Parts: sequence; C-alpha cells; structure tokens
Amino acid sequence: MTEDPFVAHRSLLFTVAYEMLGSAADAEDVLQETWLRWADIDQSQVRDPRAYLVRAVTRQALNRLRTLSRSREDYVGQWLPEPVLTSPDVAEDVELAESVSIAMLTVLETLGPVERAVFVLREVFDMPYGEIAEAVGKSAAAVRQIARRAREHVAARRPRVQVSRSEQQAVVERFVIALRTGRLQELLEVMAPEVVMIADGGGFVAAALVPIHGAEVVAELLARANRVVAAFDATTVWLNGAPAGRIEVDGEPGAVSLVVESGRVTRIYVLRNPRKLTRLDKPTELAR
Repeated sequence: MTEDPFVAHRSLLFTVAYEMLGSAADAEDVLQETWLRWADIDQSQVRDPRAYLVRAVTRQALNRLRTLSRSREDYVGQWLPEPVLTSPDVAEDVELAESVSIAMLTVLETLGPVERAVFVLREVFDMPYGEIAEAVGKSAAAVRQIARRAREHVAARRPRVQVSRSEQQAVVERFVIALRTGRLQELLEVMAPEVVMIADGGGFVAAALVPIHGAEVVAELLARANRVVAAFDATTVWLNGAPAGRIEVDGEPGAVSLVVESGRVTRIYVLRNPRKLTRLDKPTELAR
C-alpha cells in the first residue's frame, strides 16, 4: 500500500499553516480540518495531491487567520508567535530556518492575511503564481502585485544583517550563561546598546506590556529577575531553527529567542505565556 499523501506531506502542511498563523496549536487545528475534508473527497480524481493539500491548508489557514486577527487586537500586552522545539538539522536549510524564526514570524504578523499567505507560499515554498492565485481566490496578476508589496514590507522590517550559524550559537550561549548567572556586566557586554526586549505573558504571568529599549535597562531587568525569584535556570536549546534559550522561573518554563547582529544581541523575545509553551519538549518536524 502507498502512503496516504496527507501523511506523506504532513510536515510540509504543518509548516505552511504554522508560518501563516504563528501558532502551532492553530496550525494543528487547520491540519485536522484539512484532513477531514481530504478524507471526504474522491482522492483518485486529484492529479497533484501535494498541490491540492497545500491549497486546502492555505484556505483553512486564511479563514482562521482572519478570525485570529480580530482576537489578537484584544490581547493583553505584546503578542509573540508560539515557539517550537526543532532539531539542529532545520538550520541546514537556511531559508526555511529564517522563515520560521520568531523574528520573521513577528514581522509576518504585520502583514494582512492574504499578503501573508502570498508571501509564505511564494518566498518560502516557491509556489507558482497561478497555484497561489487559486489558493487565495485572486487573479495571478493580482497575486504578483501582492507578492511585490509583501516582499518590500518584509524587507523593510526583517533583521538587517545575516550571521553565520556558528556566530549565532556563540552569542546565544554567552547570553544564556549571563542570564543564568545574573551578571549585569556580562549581559551588557553581549547586548547591543540599542537592544529591544519584547515579552509575552498573555496576561497569565508577569511580563512587560510594552517593548523595553536600551541595554542598561534591559540588563538590569534581566539581572533583577534572576535575583528576585526562588529558582531560576537557563539552558541553550534549538527553537524555530536557531539556537535559543529555555528558562525555568520557579519551575515554570519560558523561552528566549534572540536576534544577533555584528556579534551582539539586538532583539530579545521572551515567551512566558503558558499556553504557548507546550511544544518545548518534543522536536517539531518542519519541511518545505
């Protein structure tokens, strides 16, 4: 028996949905809805199951994204994407790793639903404009224009400097050690002066409601957090295709994702919302 196309392409379909939604939980819901529709059709009439399933996932994700966009307007504090544990192998595909990074998913959040779908399908998965048009319900000419605008929008907001995997890992490890020990000077040395820290507690745990700017303020906050809790730990893990930090604050998990430029940390994403920390133990399979 041949493997069911849905099962064969599940990692790809999850990645499409996850990049469109920034939420692993919502991506899983989209896959479940797509599976039910797939199981209900005459599959022998589908000439290209992979393309069909990607279109189906895209439509389901678009529907959910429009709903989520409204609910995220009422979110308490800063909304950040849901991190997922990944194997180091994901980083071997540089374009995939960048596209699923917390930094990129945060940028994608500033696009409209259709713009986001077009950008993900074209720039990450290299789908033909005609197939994208069918998936999003637009003409191919319109999709080309949307893709151009989305590329320009993302280019203006994505991290400016690409660093090597080894440099990223070295800086992340320095940061995690400084965070674990709570040493103010070491934190200052590993961060750029203009560093920005964004935290997401979702209203469930204490977290800054607005971005924090500047190395001195950010370092003091991080060093103090280490001192005022009964138990604090930080270790290096692979999240979203890049080295990152996993923290434990009085037994509660958290995740820290970093943007590195010119050997220093320029942006810090701190995930503390417990509803977004359910995929830190088992690696998530991503593919394109």
